[in-house]
Amino acid sequence: MKIATYNVQNLFDLDRSGYEYEEYIPYSRSGWNDKMYAIKRNHLSKVIKDIDADIIALQEVESLQALKDLRYTLKRKGLYYPYYKIANAKNTTVKVAVLSKIPFVYAKEIFVTRSYEYRNILEIKVMIENEALYIFVNHWKSKSGPESKRIVSAKKLRERIKQLGCNNNIIALGDFNSDYEEYIRFARKRRHNDTKGVTGINHILGSVNYQVNSTQAKVHNLDLYNLWYDINDPEKRYTYIYKGEKEALDHILISAALLDKKGLDYKTDTIHPLEKQYLFRKSNIYRWQLTWRKPRRHLGKGYSDHLPLVAEFSVQDTNQ
Repeated sequence: MKIATYNVQNLFDLDRSGYEYEEYIPYSRSGWNDKMYAIKRNHLSKVIKDIDADIIALQEVESLQALKDLRYTLKRKGLYYPYYKIANAKNTTVKVAVLSKIPFVYAKEIFVTRSYEYRNILEIKVMIENEALYIFVNHWKSKSGPESKRIVSAKKLRERIKQLGCNNNIIALGDFNSDYEEYIRFARKRRHNDTKGVTGINHILGSVNYQVNSTQAKVHNLDLYNLWYDINDPEKRYTYIYKGEKEALDHILISAALLDKKGLDYKTDTIHPLEKQYLFRKSNIYRWQLTWRKPRRHLGKGYSDHLPLVAEFSVQDTNQ
């Protein structure tokens, strides 16, 4: 079973809701129109088809209509996702969503807070050969805000994991806007470190305790293991490039039950960013292109400013 996460960089539909970013107001001077919308969906579909995940989490989808349109484009290209859900109970500008080949037992939203400043977390439950798997799709506050903002989301996620119990198969994935060692990276950035060194991804979710390969990780209680540590070369731990520097903003974190070699488990050494050549332009990720001169106009080129992140899971034969 292949699971992926992908920040698609602003997949907006063509309905005017009043919540759009300026350059995504339909049929405005920016040129966000039928043609550009179709190009964007076709480009994203190429990436998603190359991944061919059983379940793929998406970030920065504007609406259910945008998700349905992407799903239809994928179906025309030969990749069908019968099951889908978007966290649209709150009118944030962009939202998290999921496409799945596997039916949901349920799909629901977790309200981090009632404020529009925080995007809802999407929770889905699926069954894999009689094993329950809980997946949480996240898109935490960007680095325009301090770490205390991301801790709010982390605490809400931790609270829900505690309700489920630490013996369950749990995957938390998405764009956390945090490094896998955020507590080191943000230490010198006073505008981010307003929490006396405590970070959401490392301390609240407990990933700071397991900075070893997955075969060595002995995860305890409600902590989550960050699959980035299953890649030995730190240069390969990235999904984003900012000013020439590689960053890992997207993550797949798992509970101890997915490392216990019983039933459903993570397949060692399968975590990787999708690094297809077409996703790069020179040394940068080939993001969706707009002019820099205002009014900014869409050029109909590029994909997203993030790379997808992919991992595989399998059911172990306990009779061997």
